[in-house]
Amino acid sequence: MKILITGGTGFIGSALTRNLILAGHQVTVLSRNPDSVKNNCGLGAEALGNLKQIKNDDSYDVFINLAGAPIFDAYWTDARKLVIRDSRICLTEELTALIARMVVKPKLLISGSAIGYYGDQGDTVLTEQSVAVTDFSHRLCADWETAARKAEHYGVRVCLIRTGLVLDHGGGLLQRLLLPFRLGLGGRLGDGKQWMSWIHREDWLKIALTMITDTSMSGAYNATSPSPVTNTQFTQALARCLKRPALIPLPGILLKMLLGEMSQLLLGSQRVIPKRLLEHGFTFQYTDVSNAIADAL
Repeated sequence: MKILITGGTGFIGSALTRNLILAGHQVTVLSRNPDSVKNNCGLGAEALGNLKQIKNDDSYDVFINLAGAPIFDAYWTDARKLVIRDSRICLTEELTALIARMVVKPKLLISGSAIGYYGDQGDTVLTEQSVAVTDFSHRLCADWETAARKAEHYGVRVCLIRTGLVLDHGGGLLQRLLLPFRLGLGGRLGDGKQWMSWIHREDWLKIALTMITDTSMSGAYNATSPSPVTNTQFTQALARCLKRPALIPLPGILLKMLLGEMSQLLLGSQRVIPKRLLEHGFTFQYTDVSNAIADAL
């Protein structure tokens, strides 16, 4: 298959690109820095600097849309939140505009989203059918998904992948936590009761590959392990794997002072279950967070 990926040089996208190339697919990666694509994604990846380079009579079987400015790399000023939104929604709208002008449409669009779609909901068990709580993260994800669903107007199958905390080596939140925990300075965040819905990157990749081959899949899917944990449980599991204590909590009020609105990423609670994947018969390789962390380390 011919596959176009946006965000293909990121933590998830680079691993997905390498997997697709190994499976024999022809993969093109859209990047603002095309020279970095082969280093990040492998020698078999083709680089594209701008969607305008794609001609109307070019064709791809699948679009995979994972692009977006890092959500945790800078304080959430109004200007930063606009960058976060535009990097996701505007690019997705560019993709659907590209689909509209292409003579041969792709068969599938897999578009990124996140479990932030549901908002902070405490202990409530959340599935794809759950009603969301409105906050910045929900509006961001909802508008992102709405932009992607426009591709359905052109006969394209659309799968929305609501991703949780992704665990694996070399990136993600786990990478940020390693240094303080290895120094014995780790601990729970806030009261530690907030739920963390996680997924191992290998399971995420398997979900995306299943979406490509299984034409019965469409709509939104929660890309999370069926076994979410509280922040306290996650902290204890990470400390055990590193053989370090986890005795220094970060009070919620301090996180709010330091991070402002962005603190909701650490203190917000989403207890998410991948109901639609389980009903579809999807089998997760990693359902125990300790095993997932140990493998990632």
